[in-house]
Amino acid sequence: MSPARRIFRRKFSTLNGLVLFAAALVGMLAQTSLASATPQPAIAIHGTAKYAGGLTAFPYVNPQAPKGGRVKIGVVGTYNSLNPLIYKGDSASGVREYVYESLMARSSDEPFSLYGLIAETIDVPEDRSSATFVLRPEARFSDGTPITPDDVLFSHTLLKEHGWDFMRRTYARVRSVEKVGDRAVKFTFDEGGDRELAMLMALMPIVPKSRIDPDTFEQTSLAIPMGSGPYVISRIEAGRSIVYKRNPDWWAKDLPVMRGRYNFDEVRIEYFRANASLFEAFKAGEIDVITEEDSARWARGYDFPAATDGRIVKAEFTSALPAGMTALAFNTRRPAFADQRVRQALNLIFDAEWIDTALYGNLYKRTQSFFERSLLSSVGVPMDAEEKRLLAPFPDVVKPAIADGSYRLPISPGAGTNRANQTAALALLRAAGYELRGQRLVEAKTGTPFTFEVLINSQRQARLLLAFARDLDLVGIKLTIREVDDAQYEQRLKTNDFDMVQVFWSASLSPGNEQWNRWGSAAADVSGARNYAGVKSPAVDAMISAIVAARNPDSFLSAVRAYDRVLRSGDYVIPLFFAPKLWVAHWAHLLAPAVAPNSGYDLDTWWSAKATEKAKPQ
Repeated sequence: MSPARRIFRRKFSTLNGLVLFAAALVGMLAQTSLASATPQPAIAIHGTAKYAGGLTAFPYVNPQAPKGGRVKIGVVGTYNSLNPLIYKGDSASGVREYVYESLMARSSDEPFSLYGLIAETIDVPEDRSSATFVLRPEARFSDGTPITPDDVLFSHTLLKEHGWDFMRRTYARVRSVEKVGDRAVKFTFDEGGDRELAMLMALMPIVPKSRIDPDTFEQTSLAIPMGSGPYVISRIEAGRSIVYKRNPDWWAKDLPVMRGRYNFDEVRIEYFRANASLFEAFKAGEIDVITEEDSARWARGYDFPAATDGRIVKAEFTSALPAGMTALAFNTRRPAFADQRVRQALNLIFDAEWIDTALYGNLYKRTQSFFERSLLSSVGVPMDAEEKRLLAPFPDVVKPAIADGSYRLPISPGAGTNRANQTAALALLRAAGYELRGQRLVEAKTGTPFTFEVLINSQRQARLLLAFARDLDLVGIKLTIREVDDAQYEQRLKTNDFDMVQVFWSASLSPGNEQWNRWGSAAADVSGARNYAGVKSPAVDAMISAIVAARNPDSFLSAVRAYDRVLRSGDYVIPLFFAPKLWVAHWAHLLAPAVAPNSGYDLDTWWSAKATEKAKPQ
């Protein structure tokens, strides 16, 4: 995930939120799938939306938060485009979030529920084979022109033909789209059974037909885009900064779904070449808030005056969301990593216990599941009857210990010696056709040394990899660390030009069609897809299909856990670590609502004490 995406990803909540969510989900599992018979202002992936009976404001915002002030955010990297909807270029942070809106908006304290934004209502049949949206008559682009069904139809065609690959594949599943009356649009899908597809249409960004030329849309550009969102771009310094100014005439500012959000008059995003320089800017007050990812710095690096005298606040948030998967991904397109025994061997050699102690002060935990820290994880849970049914056509795909819930990643003594695991790894490597000749591991048939390269764009990644390289050298494998600039890094990721790379796959409580782009066979050879490992597995494809077709929470949970078991059994990655809490440091003038969303820390619900008007009690 790019640094820009980390800033705007909604993440964490309080421990109370976690407990309440767990109870709510358990209750939800007893429900059956419901469908609207008439147009509704909200929709949920399963069951009914939490606030379907009426919404005045979400409980995790302060509806009385003052408007004003500004927030300064730091990003490591650069940008050369203001179009976040296309494959080419590196888009500036915030354009999708602040400039463009969708037909409906997500709730941050539900697994996957949407509430009307540009669209006043949604109407879906029981099988969700279509979705009809009625647009709000007051919906406007930032220049004051109305948002019409023609803009919705244009947006769909534009992104289906010219957008990101996942947009093209998803929007191509619409058999027809048509105007229905003066303010309504109906999407009819190729097939029923995918409960998420209607919701993905609801989240499609809506762009103005009058302002975009489809013939030039895919060209990177620094032309200022126009949308209907809360901010407009007021100025840019190409590659170095971008400033968003709150639109005082924003049409949606009084809607219940937007009350208490987007409170800053100005959002300024500054770009830095390195995390160290960003942190120095934060210390000097040039940046207002950072999400800390360096455990050592969080533990020992905040001993400067502003942090010790209270001008800077260190806050920890407990998450109710899956932690996601941070891992070293094998490119299985490479011959060496196409052999699962080799991938298993390198997992054994990776000394996680020593690395966590020596580099991170034991502040992290090892990631065991692609849905770590949530009810969706298959770790410690035996397969249920529905999982067994789903996996029956693939009898050898899931490892027995993963099937019964007992499997854990290899453990070392944590003292810097990992001999038992290294011995087991060498046995696997010999079975895969390698042998030791002197101090080097070579392919037995050709004598070619076993070497590979890990692609990085940050020196912070190098610390972990140097430790891994030391352990690999003990069994005769040479690891080379190749650091490149952000532009080259992103390009090589897009074209799958690497042996191994450190990747973060985010996770939500409602995984669905985005998994095709990450692990589906069709995405393995597509430039710009996030199937970095190059996985082509009928079992993976079948489990994703089961997830998106699940008609109730119970079958959904089984499908996700079966999917998790298949991915874990494939040894496609070397899982790394996750922080048990989200670490956020900010200057004290930034204030947050009293209640955090289950999806967590959300800067767009905060406000500034420097605002001219005073916040009223919640």
